[in-house]
Amino acid sequence: MQFTFYGHACFAVQIAGKKLLFDPFITGNPLAKEIDINAIEADYILVSHGHGDHVADLIQIAKNTDALVMGAYEIMDWAGKQGVSNVHPMNFGGKVRFDWGTVRFVPATHSSVLPDGTYGGNPGGFVVSSVDGSFYYSGDTALMMDMQLIPRYANIDVAILPVGDNFTMGVEDALVAAEFVQCSKVFGVHFDTFGYIKINHEEAIDYFKKAGKTLILPEIGKTISI
Repeated sequence: MQFTFYGHACFAVQIAGKKLLFDPFITGNPLAKEIDINAIEADYILVSHGHGDHVADLIQIAKNTDALVMGAYEIMDWAGKQGVSNVHPMNFGGKVRFDWGTVRFVPATHSSVLPDGTYGGNPGGFVVSSVDGSFYYSGDTALMMDMQLIPRYANIDVAILPVGDNFTMGVEDALVAAEFVQCSKVFGVHFDTFGYIKINHEEAIDYFKKAGKTLILPEIGKTISI
């Protein structure tokens, strides 16, 4: 599996020969100004919830790539009204089987409304499993007991968790989340984009290290093999 970070909570994972893009928000992020959204390739786009800092570039990239867009029913309905027809609505408890693996939609504790005020349904996250490995993307969320169910769905190789605090979990709760999902390697997302969520990188990485776990705070535009 290869993980490419595009800033904030937007990243791509190449897995089992497929390219999965998550929560496309790039053009509104000054830290990601070097990223050209028209150069991004995707077979699937997975959307955790409807906030603008997760869907701002969804319609453009979906139209560019004709990727299958997946997420809450309400967001898929909204995307359809924006001219995106290749969608797959989901809700909690459900998973979709592909020839390369499965995608399960799981709960998150947050809020969700689309940029035009349309109701965005319930926020969620994803468990993706394939022959190449499995990972959990929590989406924007607080720490919650439901995370203890994740190991029942898959043996997670890496957890992708928000660490910026204020609007989501911070570093301390992300460490507990890693324990809940029984994963020793965490990719941190949703940090540094704006003032409310700036973090001390060295302190965050050290906090995980002292607990015997690894926190990776990826650089924008960089690819890491999992």
